[in-house]
Amino acid sequence: MAGTNGKGSTVATLRALFEAAGLRAHVYTSPHLVRFAERIRIAGALPSDPQLLALLEEVEAANGGNPITFFEITTAAAFLAFARSPAEICILETGLGGRLDATNVVERPALTVLTPIAMDHESFLGGRIEAIAAEKAGIMKRGVACVVAKQGRKAAKVLDARSTELGVPLIKEGEHFFARTASDGGLIYRGPSVEWSLPAPALAGAFQYRNTALALACIERLSRTAPVPAFPDFPPGALGLGVRSVEWPARLQRLTQGPLVDLLPEGWELWLDGGHNPHAAEAIAQHARSWRDKPLMGVFGILSTKDVDGYLEPLAARFHTLRTVAIPGEAASLSAEDGATAATRHFCLDAKPAPSVEAAIAELVAAGSAPARILICGSLYLAGTVLSANS
Repeated sequence: MAGTNGKGSTVATLRALFEAAGLRAHVYTSPHLVRFAERIRIAGALPSDPQLLALLEEVEAANGGNPITFFEITTAAAFLAFARSPAEICILETGLGGRLDATNVVERPALTVLTPIAMDHESFLGGRIEAIAAEKAGIMKRGVACVVAKQGRKAAKVLDARSTELGVPLIKEGEHFFARTASDGGLIYRGPSVEWSLPAPALAGAFQYRNTALALACIERLSRTAPVPAFPDFPPGALGLGVRSVEWPARLQRLTQGPLVDLLPEGWELWLDGGHNPHAAEAIAQHARSWRDKPLMGVFGILSTKDVDGYLEPLAARFHTLRTVAIPGEAASLSAEDGATAATRHFCLDAKPAPSVEAAIAELVAAGSAPARILICGSLYLAGTVLSANS
């Protein structure tokens, strides 16, 4: 699975759907938030530290001192673990791009998936959306169907050309499958062969309906419409259970307990999101329009290598009050002072630096005259430190 945003949520939804059907899933994702082992899920379970260390040492010994990147050795360790434990499905998320990604060594996958493609990692993938789309399209395999989220015009043109070149059937959102919100808040999915009425996704955010639909399109293809279905007996009753049981930390996650939550007065809410590019910020801003019952306050930290202005442009003005922080332990973090300056530039009228997340929350609580909703956002690295501090 490749794309710019939504990969993690779609992977998590797919895993939940398969596990709800009683099937075992190997899953490889990145980056981790708190523990390195989060990257490798072996038939549903995270490896212990000794197990993970043994895998990495075995791969390092086999490599024999040859040049290898951090991500490559991690990927090899994951594949080694997967090969030694039975499972019905293996779900792989690319680390960066797709064409040259270490995960892109599977010659004949059952299916490939492309989530929405947007500008990110330009220094590695290119400064134009067409170049980034071409790198992501590199996961397509000749004759293997690809489930594709709705794309912008330029990215879609690149994907269409690549699919034609390789004879790849594209299963497109908005053309072959659709999702809409039911009157009760549930999700209605319609694909080439089915229409499913399901509960609302467990993950918060209107955009999760689209991520869920992408995962459901994969299930439909693998169980219903593929020439030779890989899971012809997939139980439809598992879909509702799976949709309700998805867990994926730091994606519009409400924190309901822990030391940081304890800093809040009654009636306040604390939310966490690790999105770090303009496309992610636009999705958050769109969802924030539905948050009308309480003022929205924020704690913001981001890497200086990211498109800071692109991230803040759709989102900064949504905050009634904002405190900016440097990401602990990250040399490439944007300073709290520069973060506040950037937020002010994008019409956040009360943006000030704070020395830490804890201090920022305390300041926001002191500034609030009524219960508010606090969103911590800007970076997966910041999200990881928050989850660690709140555990």
